Amino acid sequence: MSSLLKVEKYASRAVTEAERRRLPRLLLPFELRRKSRFKATLGNGTAVALFLPRGSVLRDGDLLEAEDGSFLRIEAAPENILLVTAETSYALMRAAYHLGNRHIPVELGKDYLKLEIDPVLREMLGQLGVAVREETSPFQPEGGAYGGGHRHGHDETFAEDYALANQVFNEHHVHPEGQQPKDLPLHDDFHGHQHS
Repeated sequence: MSSLLKVEKYASRAVTEAERRRLPRLLLPFELRRKSRFKATLGNGTAVALFLPRGSVLRDGDLLEAEDGSFLRIEAAPENILLVTAETSYALMRAAYHLGNRHIPVELGKDYLKLEIDPVLREMLGQLGVAVREETSPFQPEGGAYGGGHRHGHDETFAEDYALANQVFNEHHVHPEGQQPKDLPLHDDFHGHQHS
């Protein structure tokens, strides 16, 4: 029985393109790439256990470092998604706006949107007049504000995201000499709207 390779961090150094091509790959759908703790099997058959910082979202091409110092490469797996296209950029922007208002993961392209299959959203998009079809391809949605994606007060990583938001806010606001920056007001949601 082979041992389990433990992975807890992103690569600590850069690698050459030749090295990158030789690294074992971990082929994952988005559902797993947005989890921070799970077990999987590399392309070479090695079993791995990932224990990444909470809120981590793995991207295609990310390099991770195992506890033994070896590296592995993340690859986005092809998966069933909805591909949204439109005859005009305005129609595509309008569709992106309505999807964004629903806080769902969306991949943005120059002339397309991709999202996970959802019959209700598919119907809504059809009513907006854009073309929607199912496709099998890698899914790389946008990361969201402050790198972690959308968080609400009831999510387990809210405290970490709130602290990060305060840090970014304080770094980008000038304060009179000798005054301490004030934290953002604590709300259930960073962007101030109500959820029903």
